[in-house]
Amino acid sequence: MRDEVRAVLEEPLAQELMAAAIPARLAYTALDGTPRVVPMGYAWTGSALVMATVAKAPKVRALRANPTVALTVDTNEQPPHMLLVRGTTEIEIVDGVPEVFLDGARKLVRPEAWDGFEEGVRALYDRMAVLTVTPTWARLYDFTSRVPDVIAKQAAARGL
Repeated sequence: MRDEVRAVLEEPLAQELMAAAIPARLAYTALDGTPRVVPMGYAWTGSALVMATVAKAPKVRALRANPTVALTVDTNEQPPHMLLVRGTTEIEIVDGVPEVFLDGARKLVRPEAWDGFEEGVRALYDRMAVLTVTPTWARLYDFTSRVPDVIAKQAAARGL
């Protein structure tokens, strides 16, 4: 991972977003060439965003054909906070339910529902695909001190 990408991902706001109960919205290109976006639980390892899915999911075939992805982790509050990432995906098929899937899900499943959730996924999945996204680009916006360039330019042009 390039130093400038790592620097963005190591910023406190990026770390806060990646630790929060917010799914990653993973965008990829389907085999028919159309765009897809799916919310997914994930874990940040310090060098990659890792998630898991059904081994036979259509996205697995699509990501094998084109491993380039984009994802966002963002809030609904005002001002919004957004972490935008582009990267490449590596896929590994594993037996059972990998810990990384449970780590990602633990952020999203209420504690009182956890035992039933874990029991259910362990009963459902014999094999899973672990998707490891290595970031190649990252941006962080808080819409106070960091805004997209186009918005900053428009605000400056209007004297705001």
